[in-house]
Amino acid sequence: MTRHSERGSAILVTLIIVVALLGGGALLLGMQLKATKSTDIARSGMTAMYCAEAGLTAARLIVANNYAGWNVALAANISVPGTEPAFLTALSRDIDGDGNNDFTIVLRDNDDEQAPLANDLNVDNDLQIWIVSTCTKFTDNRKQVSELVRFNVGGTCYQSQLGGCGGNGNAN
Repeated sequence: MTRHSERGSAILVTLIIVVALLGGGALLLGMQLKATKSTDIARSGMTAMYCAEAGLTAARLIVANNYAGWNVALAANISVPGTEPAFLTALSRDIDGDGNNDFTIVLRDNDDEQAPLANDLNVDNDLQIWIVSTCTKFTDNRKQVSELVRFNVGGTCYQSQLGGCGGNGNAN
């Protein structure tokens, strides 16, 4: 009986195919893990944005109704950055009910001084202020939103004023 030199070549070809399939499987697994992590980062980013917007929504009316405390809050935030206004102490910052604060609120002055005066961040001059809400729930993916609010002193609306009372374009 004679031996052929091709003996064992089938095992070698099978081994090469198995190694290639294992390498392709590892590559697909790595791609799937990266996609899952990317999706998780995007999801936590959207959730953090919603969290910051919820803080802004919760604080908007309280800030607008406490104009008298704006300058004190601005000065406190300048001396110690990140200081929340005292009139917001009753505001619940726990959205999900886990006992931890989910957002912070600070006030910032807009650029409201007339030239040639320098911008004074401690004093509001035009009844407008920035509310800045920062989501602190996700430490690795913090989001921040801000809104310019205006203090409206109210008053009597006269139909014959420019614009009219109901947005009727001064149609008397």
